[in-house]
Amino acid sequence: MLKIPLTLRMMHKIPTARSHFKETFSILNKVIDHEEFLDSVDMASSIIAATIEKGKKIISCGNGGSMCDAMHFAEELSGKYREDRPAYPAMSLSDPAALTCIGNDYGFENVFSRQIEALGNDFDVLIAISTSGNSSNILNAVDAAKKKDMIVIALTGNDGGKLASACDHEIRIPWDGYSDRIQEMHIMCIHAIVSGVESQLKAKGL
Repeated sequence: MLKIPLTLRMMHKIPTARSHFKETFSILNKVIDHEEFLDSVDMASSIIAATIEKGKKIISCGNGGSMCDAMHFAEELSGKYREDRPAYPAMSLSDPAALTCIGNDYGFENVFSRQIEALGNDFDVLIAISTSGNSSNILNAVDAAKKKDMIVIALTGNDGGKLASACDHEIRIPWDGYSDRIQEMHIMCIHAIVSGVESQLKAKGL
């Protein structure tokens, strides 16, 4: 363990940790017995499991921290979550070359929709992650997915924004504060969804 002189530790100590953990705990208390919310997470698992069973794929996208969540979602499916099992077809729209190429030629608002046009197929699932639900490039990706007859699952927060009415299935975090709390809950939802997908597909021998 790194030893820091007491005087230096006292000089730099700003008590912020407790308030962060208390905020997260308050959201967990809201959702732990909220049947509608929990059902929305479980339903996402069922949709994704059925999609994979039919030989279709999962595509995820988001901005900033939500892009990290989208990448995490895809790698947990194509790689491994907790136990060994077959790789599931999943990818995130996070290639920096593609993002900058498309952004340069067609604008940042089209960095995801253009890739959906190229890669999406009917009955694939798009996981659209936006804490506000109002990111223009996410909404455009949803529009592109709909034209491809894809299924759209959205992870949102606040009031769901425009994404709430544009998606087929929404998981909304009941929090209208800063987006970091929403992102923390999103990653918990992602883990719960992947666990549910694995359980359902394992039960079918997949």
